[in-house]
Amino acid sequence: MDRFMNQFGKSFAFSDDAAFFMYAIAIFGAIAIAIAIERFYYIMVRSNVNADKFMAEIRKLVAGGNMDRAIALCDKGKQKALPFVVLRGLKRAIESDTLDFRAIQNAVDEGTLEVIPKLQERTGYLSMFANVATLTGLMGTIYGLILAFQAVSGEGIPEADKTKFLAAGISAAMNTTIFGLMVAIPSLIVYTYLSNRTTKIIDEMDEHLVKLINLITGNR
Repeated sequence: MDRFMNQFGKSFAFSDDAAFFMYAIAIFGAIAIAIAIERFYYIMVRSNVNADKFMAEIRKLVAGGNMDRAIALCDKGKQKALPFVVLRGLKRAIESDTLDFRAIQNAVDEGTLEVIPKLQERTGYLSMFANVATLTGLMGTIYGLILAFQAVSGEGIPEADKTKFLAAGISAAMNTTIFGLMVAIPSLIVYTYLSNRTTKIIDEMDEHLVKLINLITGNR
C-alpha cells in the first residue's frame, strides 16, 4: 500500500494541473501566435493592395499608351502580390513585337505561380496546431482521470483522501481541456480569416489580370 501511494504521489505531482500537457499546449500556442503574426503581416500588409483603385490607374495608363508609367507604378509596389504579377505582364507586353496574347498570359501565369504559394505558405499550420492543441488537452484530460480513478480504486486509502485525489485529478483533467480550447479556438478563427483574405487576393488577381490582358491586346 505504501508503495502504491508513493508511486501515485510522484505521478500526481508530475501531473499537478496537468503541467506536462499544459506546457505542450503552451508551446503549440506560442508557435501558432508566431505564425499568425507573420502571416498577418505578409498577407494584410506586405501583399495586400486596394485592387480596384490600383487597377483603375493601371488601366487608365495602359489605355492612354503610357506603358512606361504603368510599369513604373507596378515596380514601385512590386513587393505586393497584384502589382508583382501585373508588372510581369506589362514587361512581356512591351518586349513582344507581335503582342502575342498567349505570351502575355504565360508571363502572368508565371508570376501568379510565384505569388500564390507565398500567400498560402504556413497558414495551414494554424489549423494543424488548433487540432493538436485540442487533442493534447483531451490526452491530458484522460491522463488526469486515469490517475484520479486509480487513487479512488486503491485499497486502504482513507475515504477523505479518495475524495481529495478524485477532485484533484478531475480538476487537472479539466484544466488541460480548457487550455487546449483556449489555444484551438483563436487559432481556427485566425486560420479562417487569413484563408479567406488569401482567397480574396487570388480572386482579385484573376479578375483584374484577365481584364488587363484583354485591354493590352486590344489597344496595341
